[in-house]
Amino acid sequence: MVAPLIFDISKLDLNNLLLDKAKIRQIIPHRYEMEQLDGILYFDKPSQIIVGFKDVKADEFWVRGHIPGRPLLPGVLMLEAAAQLSSIQCKMLGTQEGDKFIGFGGVDKVRFRGTVVPGDKLIIISKCTSLKSRSAMFDVQGVVNGKLVLEAVIIGILI
Repeated sequence: MVAPLIFDISKLDLNNLLLDKAKIRQIIPHRYEMEQLDGILYFDKPSQIIVGFKDVKADEFWVRGHIPGRPLLPGVLMLEAAAQLSSIQCKMLGTQEGDKFIGFGGVDKVRFRGTVVPGDKLIIISKCTSLKSRSAMFDVQGVVNGKLVLEAVIIGILI
């Protein structure tokens, strides 16, 4: 059964960034091919919800080899993007200091419900459901063109 969206994305202004790529780089250490987020659109501390996005481009490193002639964004990269968003969320919630950050510790309840292809904008929603000093859990969803394409629970650990 498909879950309802954690956040009503129709409320988003896709042209109004809360954080751009340069500001994301100030928060998490990922670079080059492993930068999986292009911007943050929404953050609400009381509800512990953050929304970001990835513009899926035709020149990304995986396109040539992940289903030649019909490139599909690998699910593992969707999960990595969701984990990066969740890590940013922890920093914005004020739970880590200095160079510490919540890293990708695990994943549960993964369901891929659609494909993501070059030209798509993958909108990622993360809701923090558990926040401790050394770990956190997040319900995450990925949406393309209003359709749910990813559901998972991300487990983060302090690195």
